[in-house]
Amino acid sequence: MPALAQDVSKLTDRFQTTVPSSVRKRLKLNKGDQIRYSIDADGRVYIEPVRSEGGDPAMAAFLDFVEADIKAHPERIRAFSGAMHDRLKALVGDIDVDLDQPLSPDDE
Repeated sequence: MPALAQDVSKLTDRFQTTVPSSVRKRLKLNKGDQIRYSIDADGRVYIEPVRSEGGDPAMAAFLDFVEADIKAHPERIRAFSGAMHDRLKALVGDIDVDLDQPLSPDDE
């Protein structure tokens, strides 16, 4: 099957690349989205967006709200103070918090 369109991107020294604009638009990719690479038996590589199924609509709406508020009012952003850290640590107590762990099984 012939390709419908072709684009080229360059690998950096760290093997990173920019997904070409036409590909991002076709796959409806946004900043922070994930893509999956699949390789068939002939060595062809395919990419596709990773779409979470059954995500939390309330969390998505909340994060959209926070993003819009930050964009509209960047002057409200403040440094995280030591006092705030101590207050949050007191609220969490001895619970071990792994900030790299997904919030829910859907996020894995």
